[in-house]
Amino acid sequence: MPKNKKMDILYEDKELLVINKPAGLLTIATEKESFHTLYHQAREYVKKQNPKNKIFIVHRLDKDTSGIVLFAKNEKLKKELQNNWNKIAFKREYIAIVEGKVSKKKETLKSYLAESKTHQVYSSSKGVLAITHYETLANSKAYSLLKITIDTGRKNQIRVQLSEIGHPIVGDKKYGCTKNPMGRMGLHASCLGLKLKNKEYMFFARVPTEFKRIFEREIEDYESFTSTTVKK
Repeated sequence: MPKNKKMDILYEDKELLVINKPAGLLTIATEKESFHTLYHQAREYVKKQNPKNKIFIVHRLDKDTSGIVLFAKNEKLKKELQNNWNKIAFKREYIAIVEGKVSKKKETLKSYLAESKTHQVYSSSKGVLAITHYETLANSKAYSLLKITIDTGRKNQIRVQLSEIGHPIVGDKKYGCTKNPMGRMGLHASCLGLKLKNKEYMFFARVPTEFKRIFEREIEDYESFTSTTVKK
């Protein structure tokens, strides 16, 4: 993401800020990088409105995953969201392009995930439960297009579980993919639904154009259907 490119703000009110994060940008700071992050950009944005404004990260996406990231504008709301995330975030939907032809139309993946000292996530009986559902939207000879929803938000969850069934996400070298037809990782957080304070929110982030190089018509069909059912 170019340093001077404006954030893609999907929604904003007095308490929430929802941004479509580009691939290649960290959500929050690491030991090696503290400046070029989505959090830093969001903080600078709200402080330009009022120097006393604050912003709080609620959840995160991997650096190479694009899509919806939610921020809270006060600490009380941040804690409420994080403490009840699996209940409040009733819909967390992703679009992924994976290596190989996925044979099953639908499947639920359940495994227990742990993390090594080198930050590699893997299945282990001593890990924490991760639940991922996928639906196959399209196949080609080399790739498959999946719609994914998650019940849990473990680190690298989708990437690990798809890799372990033999269909790593394209561009995901860390978890075994050998192909990178889009020049980025093929995972995008496209839809987020929240039930908060007796109100329902639905946010939708359009699928990046790189995905359409492989499944143009199918992604346009998905966007056409999803965008008409989402209230921004």
